[in-house]
Amino acid sequence: MSAPRPTSRTEATFASPIVESRRWLQEAQLPEGLALLNLSQAAPADPPPEGLRRALAEAAMNQPNAHLYGAVLGRMPLRAALARQMTKHYAAEVSSDQVAITSGCNQAFAATLSSLCTEGDEVILPTPWYFNHKMWLDMQGINTVPLKVQDNMLPNVESCAALITDRTRAIVLVTPNNPCGVEYPDGLLAQFYDLAAARGLTLIVDETYRDFDSRSGPPHQLFARPGWDNTLVHLYSFSKAYRLTGHRVGAIATAPARLLEIEKFLDTVTICPSQLGQIGAEWGLEHLGDWLAGERDEILARRAAIESGFAPLAARGWRLLGAGAYFAYVEHPFHHNSTALARRLLNEVGVLMLPGAMFAPRDDADAPRQFRIAFANVDRAGIQEVLRRLADFTP
Repeated sequence: MSAPRPTSRTEATFASPIVESRRWLQEAQLPEGLALLNLSQAAPADPPPEGLRRALAEAAMNQPNAHLYGAVLGRMPLRAALARQMTKHYAAEVSSDQVAITSGCNQAFAATLSSLCTEGDEVILPTPWYFNHKMWLDMQGINTVPLKVQDNMLPNVESCAALITDRTRAIVLVTPNNPCGVEYPDGLLAQFYDLAAARGLTLIVDETYRDFDSRSGPPHQLFARPGWDNTLVHLYSFSKAYRLTGHRVGAIATAPARLLEIEKFLDTVTICPSQLGQIGAEWGLEHLGDWLAGERDEILARRAAIESGFAPLAARGWRLLGAGAYFAYVEHPFHHNSTALARRLLNEVGVLMLPGAMFAPRDDADAPRQFRIAFANVDRAGIQEVLRRLADFTP
């Protein structure tokens, strides 16, 4: 018997895992005297540094146009500043007319897919996937084609090629990865770029967490490819780098002709990105290079704390599958579903993590054994405490 047909676009997809985990918190009865360790969401909890907050306040008080509609594709000074920063970061030329600003990186993804696909088209998404990507595809009637990653949590280009049909429009990659944390090697991205170019597809690369990549130098050479913007759509977020989550500022880099199509979506949905948020992002690009380098060092130190402190968990059968940027992805050793275990871990040891089922198709055989640990808001001492509580836990 077939499942009932959804009556709305939102009914076609699942509830947001972040919203769901917040419901768990509301219902939780934490052990007395045990502080909550919340590793569910990958977002900075602290406000922007003081200088950026002062820049926002000054703009709010003294720049009248900060409160008005602006350009649909974003303020030109910010587009130009981001293009310069990308040119330096990737050691390849990116121009301001190849850059647009969006109301967060999720909107950048939504706008991109709206410019590429119609109902019934297909998009290849490595799994474990970023759940909001899957949710948007569901709500647009676009078929998600799962590409299961290998044991190293990296997708395989030959496996991807086998999934391409005449309805395939795009391949989506996230690096450093959410939820797995792994950093995609330059050579792997080059293989996927070549595949997409050869088959007339768009390669969407979401680098929301690129500021916390552990590698020095350009993480890939995609922007050095001649005519890169005919194949590549690059997504970015200012939220993680400058703690601007509430201001919703993201970005797209691609061909100007594609941006004209994306502009139709943006004009219909939000008209323009937040003016204050854009002012803050531009100030961050111009003034916070050294500060951001320190933030990166701290995130890398927390990653190292996960890796170096994992031995007691490994001795009890846990596996560290991936680590990087804001995330570690782990496998538990128990004969219990990770969704049920997530509720028990919250109520019994005060640790909130998202289960693997929130990042995978329903029939994925590995997801019930997996968790995402979002450690960006837990300091090194807190990470040690998380690992201790998990190592002591027996269901």
